[in-house]
Amino acid sequence: MIQVLPDPTMPDTRVNLFDLDRAGLEDFFENELGEKKFRAHQIMKWIHHRYVTEFADMTDLGKALRAKLEERAKVHVPQVIFDKESADGTQKWLLGMDPENAIETVYIPEKSRGTLCVSSQVGCALNCQFCSTATQGFNRNLTTAEIIGQVWVAARALGNVPHQQRRLTNVVMMGMGEPLMNFENVVRAMSIMRDDLGYGLANKRVTLSTAGMVPMIDQLSEVADVSLAVSLHAPNDELRTELVPLNRKYPIQELMASCVRYAKRKKGTSVTFEYTLMKGVNDQPEHARQLAKLMRQFDNAVQMKDAAKVNLIPFNPFPGTRFERSEEEDIRHFQTLLMQNKVLTMVRRTRGDDIDAACGQLKGQVMDRTRRNAEFRKTLQDNNVPPAA
Repeated sequence: MIQVLPDPTMPDTRVNLFDLDRAGLEDFFENELGEKKFRAHQIMKWIHHRYVTEFADMTDLGKALRAKLEERAKVHVPQVIFDKESADGTQKWLLGMDPENAIETVYIPEKSRGTLCVSSQVGCALNCQFCSTATQGFNRNLTTAEIIGQVWVAARALGNVPHQQRRLTNVVMMGMGEPLMNFENVVRAMSIMRDDLGYGLANKRVTLSTAGMVPMIDQLSEVADVSLAVSLHAPNDELRTELVPLNRKYPIQELMASCVRYAKRKKGTSVTFEYTLMKGVNDQPEHARQLAKLMRQFDNAVQMKDAAKVNLIPFNPFPGTRFERSEEEDIRHFQTLLMQNKVLTMVRRTRGDDIDAACGQLKGQVMDRTRRNAEFRKTLQDNNVPPAA
């Protein structure tokens, strides 16, 4: 059989199989290719378990099917522009999404687990004042393929490292962007992460972090069984509106009510509230007492002890910011006040800040719709990487 290759002068309309979860692949094989469903399962194993992206190398597929796939489908992996490793073992990848934009993905190794922080958008439109991503503006949502492609790149790289601690056990949608503003693509990608034919992660080991998109939190509770984290960062509306402008649309009481509904729907599931501590801004004892009251109200509404967990995050500085990290003594005092009020509280240890990979530092290269710049092309030149076609 003569293989017909795509015409390079024509737009590539082939389906990127990274965009499809198990149900989508089964539908593609049955209704687009006229094949049996089990072919979708074979393809998922080749792509997500063996990291094979060339159909010619998928040896348990017949030649006719491989030719059909070459004509109708592709497996397109994000372009690795560079990867950096921190002194503490944290690893960051800059991944090209298109000729003008790139995002960052971060792997954080720990003794008992390895967590991948995945981006959902090119930039972010929410303009949270203490986040480096916000300074880049916003370009577009990532496709499912671009989201799951980050997991593929990291899992493949980690699989080549023989140290047991460098393994992928958790994924958090806490990278660049607001995941719930890219709802369908993010939900589909999380489905692949949790599928045994994908990356086989337990539901509780996939976490979505949101700044507080109330209607979408309710919708998420109906379609996905994943852990929920909420970027709170302030215990009252006046301060939170200053730090997280989305609070104007969805104030704290509305946000907390949606979190209660989520926790009740996912019985026995806690919600993590993220709180970035900034010197003289939100780290005072009065803020701790206000936060403790909010958390007690949440526990009572859910009717479960420790339904609310607080994750204190020391602010990670970036160029041009007006904020400073709270003093260590103030961080510990803040934690003590919460725990004295029976609020389960942890302090997140800063990881990867020497390579700008810590929480709030992800920046990427974003061709913003209102502030266009040449940073992306410069990064390619600096790393001797040719632009994607």
